[in-house]
This record gives sequence, C-alpha cells and structure tokens, in this order.
Amino acid sequence: MTADSPIPAPPAYPPPRSLLAGQHVLVTAAAGTGIGFAVARRCAEEGATLFVSDIHERRLGEAVARLSEVAPGRVRSRTCDVTCQADVDALVAAAVEASGGGIDVLINNAGLGGTASVTAMTDDEWHRVIDVSLTSVMRMTRAILPHMQGRRRGAIVNNASVLGWRAQAGQSHYAAAKAGVMAFTRCAALEAAPFGVRINAVAPSIAMHAFLAKTTTPELLAELARREAFGRPAEVWEVANVMVFLASDLASYMTGEVLSVSSQHP
Repeated sequence: MTADSPIPAPPAYPPPRSLLAGQHVLVTAAAGTGIGFAVARRCAEEGATLFVSDIHERRLGEAVARLSEVAPGRVRSRTCDVTCQADVDALVAAAVEASGGGIDVLINNAGLGGTASVTAMTDDEWHRVIDVSLTSVMRMTRAILPHMQGRRRGAIVNNASVLGWRAQAGQSHYAAAKAGVMAFTRCAALEAAPFGVRINAVAPSIAMHAFLAKTTTPELLAELARREAFGRPAEVWEVANVMVFLASDLASYMTGEVLSVSSQHP
C-alpha cells in the first residue's frame, strides 16, 4: 500500500451463526482487551458455554461480567497461573466438572512478549517468555488431552504468531516460543488424531488492543501497520473469527495446521 492510498476500514462485526452451539469451551488468558477476551466473546456469541481463566483475578472478574451480558448463565471462571502445573490441573478439573463432564474446545491463548536484544537478554527474561508462551501450551494440552481422547472428540486451538516464521529484532525469545507453538501443534496433532481430537493454531501478525498500545511505541505500531496490505492492524475479533472457525465443525478435516491471520507482505 502506498502512502497516499486510502486505508480500508475494518469490516462490520460479524453476526452469530451458531457455530459452537452446545459446545463447552475453555479459554486461557481471557481477561483484558486482547485476543483472549475477543475469542471468548465470539465463542459465547456462537452459542458456547464458557469457562475462562486468567492470572489477574480482578480483570478476570471484569471479563466474566462482560461476557455474562452476552451469555447469561453460561460463563464460569477460575484464576490460573499457566506456568504452574498444579494450577493448570485444577483449572482443567474445574472446567470439566462445570461442563458436566465434557470440554469440547480448548483455546490456548496465554502468552508473554517483551523486547530485548540477544546480548542484553537475561536468562530470566528468556525462560519467562518461553514458559508462558510455549510451555504453558504443552501443560494445558497435556492436562486436557486424556479427557478429550477418552471422549474421542475435541478441538484445541493454539495462539502462535507470524514471528514464528518471520524475523524481528528484539524478539528472539518470543519468536522462538511461537515457532515452538507451531511445531508443538503439528506433533501433538498427529498423536491426538487417532482419538478424533484436532489441534490447530493461528499465527496473527498485528492485532490492535489497549494493552499493545501501552507496551509498544507509536512508531513501531505505525511501522507494523504499514507492512500490512490493508494498511491497518487486525481487529482482535478478526483473529478470534479464525480461532472460532478452527474450533468449529467447519474445520473438521483440519489438524496440525497453522493459519496465518495476516495481510502482511514480504
């Protein structure tokens, strides 16, 4: 897109189509203003019963209140630190119990970013990003797969990033974690497929929300938007739409796939 080209406006917010009617969906990192809350809302609008989690108790409570306006009586929650296996196990157990015995969809959304050059990065910075953005996906999947495999159905949707494919200075830890999510998705999908369980991922480029605006310079945000063919960041619900698709029966023959949610050009 050239500097004098008009920037297309985002499309209208989509009407519900009952894509997840009757499904029980568990979403991690669902508080706040990012993709996690957006996908939880889209799932609720598509008819799902929700169990949402986050490490931030107050923000989680606020998210539940907002989601309950969309899906009265269909939203439950529990705080969870996805870097703690005991918390993960307790979350899955609580979600299964609340569902009456059947979680149909897990959306692994928890992630942590940051900017640091390789030479300045500490071990703690590296391990924290890897733990939250990659190892948590393994923990959650490991905890819920026996349940889904026992029911011989289920879908898991992981949140990766285009940085798993593309390079950006200062993002070696985050990019490595998201590339790991992609590889984990493909390998775990092969193990789960004989049990009727699908595992896929999305790889967004840039999706604008309040927290990103607080933690990223306006100059970098403008540069990232400039690289997009549409000349704008995605709306968080545009990423959520693709996650809902992967969770739904419309994606019944897809597993081990990573879908780029991006208009970025080389």
